[in-house]
Amino acid sequence: MILLNLCGHDFHYETENLCRVFYPDETIRIVYDAPETGCITARMTETPEGFDFAVRTDRDCETGFLPKNTPDLRDAQELTVATLLYRLLSRQFGYTPPWGILTGVRPSKLMNTLLQDMNEAEAKRYFREKLLVQDGKTNLTAAVARQESRIIETSRPDSFSLYLSIPFCPSRCSYCSFVSHSITGAGAKKLIDPYVKLLVEEIRQCGDIAKELGLHLETVYIGGGTPSILTPEQLDAVCGALCENFPMASAREFTVEAGRPDTITKEKLLSLKKAGVSRISINPQTLNDAVLQRIGRRHTAAEVLESFRLARSLGFDNINMDLIAGLDGDSAESFRQTLCGIIDLSPENITVHTLALKRASRLVTEENGSASGGAVAVAQMLDEVQRQCTESGYIPYYMYRQSRCVGNFENVGWCREGFEGLYNIFMMEETHTVLACGAGAVTKLRDPHSNHLERIFNFKYPYEYISRFDELTARKARIKSFYNEYGF
Repeated sequence: MILLNLCGHDFHYETENLCRVFYPDETIRIVYDAPETGCITARMTETPEGFDFAVRTDRDCETGFLPKNTPDLRDAQELTVATLLYRLLSRQFGYTPPWGILTGVRPSKLMNTLLQDMNEAEAKRYFREKLLVQDGKTNLTAAVARQESRIIETSRPDSFSLYLSIPFCPSRCSYCSFVSHSITGAGAKKLIDPYVKLLVEEIRQCGDIAKELGLHLETVYIGGGTPSILTPEQLDAVCGALCENFPMASAREFTVEAGRPDTITKEKLLSLKKAGVSRISINPQTLNDAVLQRIGRRHTAAEVLESFRLARSLGFDNINMDLIAGLDGDSAESFRQTLCGIIDLSPENITVHTLALKRASRLVTEENGSASGGAVAVAQMLDEVQRQCTESGYIPYYMYRQSRCVGNFENVGWCREGFEGLYNIFMMEETHTVLACGAGAVTKLRDPHSNHLERIFNFKYPYEYISRFDELTARKARIKSFYNEYGF
């Protein structure tokens, strides 16, 4: 356990997350005004002239000062504490994380915010000089921001996207922390049919609300879990409800996470094709069979290739494939081979995630796991992604980061020109309202005249969703009052 001792301030969020970059396998515990031995102490002291700062461990120290007339004083104080902590730990570990002190989820959103008040050169300078972000990540962020801004501008004040959750999987991956049920147990299997029936009803109710408000549907995304765990008949029921209750013909994008190759069949793909699905994901995570087995995947790399070719033969011309950098048992060379294999298939999208060591995942709770090779190996993997994807004609179009990502690294979506995943951008950049149906789904309401956001949470677990469905749908009345309240 690492004790982080805060004295004279409460800047716990940034300091805790920075410590986690350097101590990914340790629990970080925040304490206040404790003795300064055996811990990391970040102290701020007010003086007649301003504020003195000292960040120290038992063997090293960094100090700084801010005058009292500093503009945006509180933000400047937090920035100073974070900068001193970053410098101290970088020196102590002999490793300088490329994202500097930036720990936020949406780097490209921050870049686009800066670009409202300054030119790109100035925004990049802020990233490098104030946030200590290295050139490679700064340039990547700027490239993503340019792509995103072009898509964001197409959203209208009355726009919304729709998300459906299918929280069931054929087995649970070791790194997964999502609320999803493995159907290896008979109890979970029995939940699917009643779940689908209620999901169809929630789709109907949300469709009525969207029609009454006159909202304009932009994109639809069915995620999970593994939506392709459903039978063709269940997929028909869900997609049929969408077509009956929403103007699907005018939606710009309809994505389904076909996901795991061991759930993909010709019949299911034909069902999706018939429903007008325009984009699917086939997510191998790796093409290394030993790593697939280690993380709890019940399919082989060969099945990934077979599923992709099947989807192509049935006319799917917009396919995304997900990879994860840093999986247990993977190496930089093995990851490179996976990347080469995926690029050889020439999917329209390649999304590369950094392994996130989530506390609820089996990798952390049962296996005491970590990223294979740590932050240095993951950095090599991501450098290879940037090199190979760029050389192969892919462009970075959206980006986000998760808490507890190894090395504080990023997740990036790469695409062929013109094949940007619209839902991904709209959702991640909080461009417009997202109505969400299903267990664990979160409706995110955005005031079309400001940046104000409000969330409506569905129950997390399928059994709650089924047993308390009336309570859940009552919450959705807030959608109409929200839009009335904010003058839509």
